[in-house]
Amino acid sequence: MRWEDFRRSDNVEDDRGGGGFAGGGGLGGGGMGLPTGGMGIGTLIVIALIAWALGINPLVLLGGADILQGGGGNTQARYDQPAQPRASRNAPPQDQTGDFISAVLGNTEDIWGQIFSEAGQTYQRPKLRLFSGAEQTPCVYAQSAMGPFYCPIDQRVYLDTSFFRDLQKKFGACDNDKACQFSEAYVIAHEIGHHVQNLLGILPKVQQAQQRAGDKATANQLQVRVELQADCLAGVWANRSNKRQQFIEPGDVEQALQTASAIGDDRLQRQSRGYVVPDSFTHGTSEQRKRWFMTGLKEGTVQACNTFNTAQL
Repeated sequence: MRWEDFRRSDNVEDDRGGGGFAGGGGLGGGGMGLPTGGMGIGTLIVIALIAWALGINPLVLLGGADILQGGGGNTQARYDQPAQPRASRNAPPQDQTGDFISAVLGNTEDIWGQIFSEAGQTYQRPKLRLFSGAEQTPCVYAQSAMGPFYCPIDQRVYLDTSFFRDLQKKFGACDNDKACQFSEAYVIAHEIGHHVQNLLGILPKVQQAQQRAGDKATANQLQVRVELQADCLAGVWANRSNKRQQFIEPGDVEQALQTASAIGDDRLQRQSRGYVVPDSFTHGTSEQRKRWFMTGLKEGTVQACNTFNTAQL
């Protein structure tokens, strides 16, 4: 992956080693920072997913939109009123990993800015917050074991960079440091895909549909469609960026597909449980994740990523 010429974003907040958020979002303290009252089915799913992830396999929560619900109260107000970060280390990262993340984020800003402009809209750039160990966010009390996630309340992606090491060493999602770069960019682009969904109004609508769902399986099916669409949007970014700068090298796409396969619900459940429970899927199977990423990569359009308008995923 040739990323050295990417523009560096000034929206990376490096809070590795301190800082955090002061309250926000009505989240309580202790445990995972989730509220104990007024929970709809979406929040219950969140609690179950996080508990499972922390106890069995952290990659289950790769897609961040699992925490669409940040607590009780007026849902729309929570989207409209982001919490304010208190003073912390928000200077640009100085290490090579931070530089890589800043470059990838900068490139996603340029590509999605162009795509939104073509549609007559303005792309609102998200923040990407690096942390280590744990971080209080308006959506949930983040821990490194959860993996990267997007919080729609404050429009931030949260990332503990140790996840990249685990991606290679613990889960075999990519082969070596160089080969893993495109996989890591795919992970970031997936989370930015959730931000795009938020800007397009998709995440709030899905949250409301999950709250109205009559059963957990139906809510999970909606979540799968959210995650597969984010995979597809990551592919759209890669397509448009490669046309612009030809940054994809031989083997990069194969590594991204290897990563997508490693984080499929069926594979994760088979590894951790020994069997598969399709009704509990929240991100899609390995085959689905690979296929939707490739759909975005081949087509290069947001319209190709309508996972909500197809009977078979």
